[in-house]
Amino acid sequence: QVRLVESGGGLVQPGGSLRLSCAASGFTLDYYSMAWFRRAPGKEREGVACISNNYGNTYYTDSVKGRFTISRDNAKNTLYLQIDTLKPEDTAVYYCATLPGCLNWPVVTYDNWGRGTQVTVSS
Repeated sequence: QVRLVESGGGLVQPGGSLRLSCAASGFTLDYYSMAWFRRAPGKEREGVACISNNYGNTYYTDSVKGRFTISRDNAKNTLYLQIDTLKPEDTAVYYCATLPGCLNWPVVTYDNWGRGTQVTVSS
Protein backbone atom coordinates (compact mmCIF):
# COMPACT_ATOMS: atom_id res chain seq x y z
CA GLN A 1 0.00 0.00 0.00
CA VAL A 2 1.41 3.34 -1.05
CA ARG A 3 1.77 5.77 1.83
CA LEU A 4 3.23 9.25 1.87
CA VAL A 5 3.72 11.21 5.09
CA GLU A 6 4.79 14.83 4.94
CA SER A 7 6.47 16.65 7.81
CA GLY A 8 8.62 19.67 8.55
CA GLY A 9 6.11 22.47 8.17
CA GLY A 10 5.68 25.26 10.65
CA LEU A 11 5.43 28.98 11.31
CA VAL A 12 8.34 30.91 9.86
CA GLN A 13 9.15 34.58 9.45
CA PRO A 14 9.58 36.00 5.96
CA GLY A 15 13.05 35.27 4.69
CA GLY A 16 13.32 32.11 6.74
CA SER A 17 13.84 28.52 5.63
CA LEU A 18 12.22 25.14 6.09
CA ARG A 19 13.00 21.63 4.99
CA LEU A 20 9.98 19.51 4.26
CA SER A 21 10.24 15.74 4.25
CA CYS A 22 8.06 13.10 2.68
CA ALA A 23 8.48 9.58 4.00
CA ALA A 24 7.38 7.03 1.45
CA SER A 25 6.37 3.45 2.14
CA GLY A 26 4.78 0.65 0.18
CA PHE A 27 6.86 1.35 -2.90
CA THR A 28 10.43 2.08 -3.94
CA LEU A 29 10.88 5.81 -4.25
CA ASP A 30 13.53 5.82 -6.97
CA TYR A 31 11.22 4.02 -9.39
CA TYR A 32 8.82 6.96 -9.39
CA SER A 33 8.77 10.56 -10.43
CA MET A 34 7.77 12.65 -7.45
CA ALA A 35 6.42 16.13 -6.95
CA TRP A 36 5.44 18.67 -4.35
CA PHE A 37 2.31 20.70 -4.74
CA ARG A 38 0.64 23.19 -2.43
CA ARG A 39 -2.84 24.43 -1.73
CA ALA A 40 -3.49 27.79 -0.17
CA PRO A 41 -6.89 28.90 1.14
CA GLY A 42 -9.04 30.19 -1.69
CA LYS A 43 -6.50 29.21 -4.34
CA GLU A 44 -6.18 26.34 -6.75
CA ARG A 45 -3.65 23.59 -6.24
CA GLU A 46 -0.23 24.63 -7.49
CA GLY A 47 2.60 22.30 -8.43
CA VAL A 48 5.87 23.71 -7.11
CA ALA A 49 8.52 21.11 -7.92
CA CYS A 50 9.02 17.81 -9.70
CA ILE A 51 11.89 15.31 -9.82
CA SER A 52 12.08 12.59 -12.43
CA ASN A 53 12.66 8.95 -11.64
CA ASN A 54 15.36 8.25 -14.21
CA TYR A 55 18.03 10.94 -14.13
CA GLY A 56 16.65 12.93 -11.25
CA ASN A 57 15.96 15.95 -13.42
CA THR A 58 14.24 18.71 -11.48
CA TYR A 59 11.59 21.19 -12.51
CA TYR A 60 10.12 24.18 -10.69
CA THR A 61 7.27 26.58 -11.14
CA ASP A 62 8.51 30.08 -11.88
CA SER A 63 7.47 31.58 -8.56
CA VAL A 64 9.78 29.30 -6.57
CA LYS A 65 12.81 28.99 -8.85
CA GLY A 66 15.99 29.81 -6.99
CA ARG A 67 14.29 29.41 -3.62
CA PHE A 68 12.99 25.82 -3.57
CA THR A 69 15.06 22.68 -4.05
CA ILE A 70 13.54 19.23 -4.49
CA SER A 71 15.69 16.21 -3.75
CA ARG A 72 15.39 12.56 -2.86
CA ASP A 73 17.28 10.12 -0.68
CA ASN A 74 16.53 6.74 -2.20
CA ALA A 75 18.30 4.90 0.61
CA LYS A 76 15.88 6.47 3.08
CA ASN A 77 12.94 6.33 0.68
CA THR A 78 12.36 9.99 1.44
CA LEU A 79 11.64 13.05 -0.67
CA TYR A 80 12.63 16.54 0.45
CA LEU A 81 11.77 20.12 -0.33
CA GLN A 82 14.22 22.76 0.87
CA ILE A 83 12.47 26.10 0.99
CA ASP A 84 14.55 29.23 1.38
CA THR A 85 13.75 32.93 1.40
CA LEU A 86 10.17 32.21 2.37
CA LYS A 87 7.52 34.73 1.42
CA PRO A 88 4.02 35.23 2.86
CA GLU A 89 2.59 34.01 -0.44
CA ASP A 90 4.26 30.64 0.18
CA THR A 91 1.78 30.02 2.99
CA ALA A 92 -0.08 26.82 2.13
CA VAL A 93 -0.45 23.15 2.89
CA TYR A 94 2.32 21.30 1.09
CA TYR A 95 1.82 17.80 -0.27
CA CYS A 96 4.16 15.28 -1.83
CA ALA A 97 2.82 13.08 -4.59
CA THR A 98 3.62 10.37 -7.06
CA LEU A 99 2.95 10.98 -10.74
CA PRO A 100 3.57 9.30 -14.09
CA GLY A 101 6.38 11.69 -14.99
CA CYS A 102 7.59 15.28 -15.01
CA LEU A 103 7.38 15.76 -18.78
CA ASN A 104 3.95 17.37 -18.69
CA TRP A 105 4.15 18.64 -15.12
CA PRO A 106 2.49 20.62 -13.64
CA VAL A 107 -0.43 19.71 -15.88
CA VAL A 108 -0.68 16.18 -14.55
CA THR A 109 -2.87 13.88 -12.53
CA TYR A 110 -1.21 12.90 -9.29
CA ASP A 111 -1.58 9.26 -8.40
CA ASN A 112 -1.01 9.34 -4.66
CA TRP A 113 -0.43 12.06 -2.06
CA GLY A 114 -0.21 12.45 1.66
CA ARG A 115 -2.14 14.52 4.17
CA GLY A 116 0.14 17.49 3.82
CA THR A 117 2.12 19.73 6.12
CA GLN A 118 1.21 23.34 6.88
CA VAL A 119 3.68 26.10 6.08
CA THR A 120 2.82 29.54 7.41
CA VAL A 121 4.99 32.54 6.64
CA SER A 122 4.22 35.49 8.82
CA SER A 123 5.97 38.10 10.93
